[in-house]
Amino acid sequence: MTADHPHVAHGKVGVLLVNLGTPEAPTAKAVRRYLAEFLSDRRVVEIPPLLWQPILRGIILNLRPRKSARAYAEVWTEDGSPLAAITAAQARGLQARLGEDLRVAYAMRYGKPGVAAELARLKAEGCDRVLFAPLYPQYSGATTAAAVDALGDALKAMRWQPAVRTLPPYYADPAHIGALEYDLSRQLAALPFAPEVLLLSFHGMPERTLHLGDPYHCQCRKTARLIAAALRADWPGLRVETSFQSRFGRAKWLEPATETVLAEEAAKGTRRLAVAAPGFSVDCLETREELAIRGRDQFLGAGGEHFAALDCLNAGEAGMAMLETLVRRELSGWV
Repeated sequence: MTADHPHVAHGKVGVLLVNLGTPEAPTAKAVRRYLAEFLSDRRVVEIPPLLWQPILRGIILNLRPRKSARAYAEVWTEDGSPLAAITAAQARGLQARLGEDLRVAYAMRYGKPGVAAELARLKAEGCDRVLFAPLYPQYSGATTAAAVDALGDALKAMRWQPAVRTLPPYYADPAHIGALEYDLSRQLAALPFAPEVLLLSFHGMPERTLHLGDPYHCQCRKTARLIAAALRADWPGLRVETSFQSRFGRAKWLEPATETVLAEEAAKGTRRLAVAAPGFSVDCLETREELAIRGRDQFLGAGGEHFAALDCLNAGEAGMAMLETLVRRELSGWV
């Protein structure tokens, strides 16, 4: 090395947790900026841009941001959006568990902090090996693959790239199912009523993605079956159902829809229901507003009497132990 060569940090291992993203503020302007990036991704909306962009720019971005901003405002915290705040807490918790010999960071696929910036920061801190960890238990082209796309774009811009591994989907991993069994049981036992039904609500996708080969629907169903089996011993009278939420647009989406199931359960006599979202690694707009607020209104408005929206694993003890298990496994040979 020549005497005037700049010092290069190297020899460290990094972990980059990645979640979907969030607006920077619960305002129409911030939501519009976020939606423009999110809904312009060809992985998310597979309609040809020549057809989609006029709809997005001319209609959706003029109408939806105000409504979404009001929804975000209902769940916003002092630390920002729940998704951003909890993902940051997961990164801090994982750093504490893994120790200072590793570097843990987090990024958002859409919005800030961005994947490219955080990957570059890890590299500058000496991480020449990085585990890229999308926090999606079930694989989908619109989530996991979109995150890996961002990783590829970031690597293309780097002269000196780190070696990279990616965390596989963990929808049926015993560590994941065990964490869900423990945490859901804990929350169910703490409720002031005994639910007749536990509804497992996953984020929806257009049905055509299933027929095009996306494994998401099958992986959601397997997660649900494993959770139901795990809970059966301690909750023998609890009926577990599965649904899909967040329908958008006119296309046919995966069914049954969560809002439909909530109304139908109340109409046929179910009076006590709890809903959980095992496809989400952290609580977010879809869980704290769509399920906990609107879902409650839908169920009680249709005749239900008791409703509870259970928390995601978040940065709780069970969820963090699971995340540590998964990450340490994928770091094998590096650490």
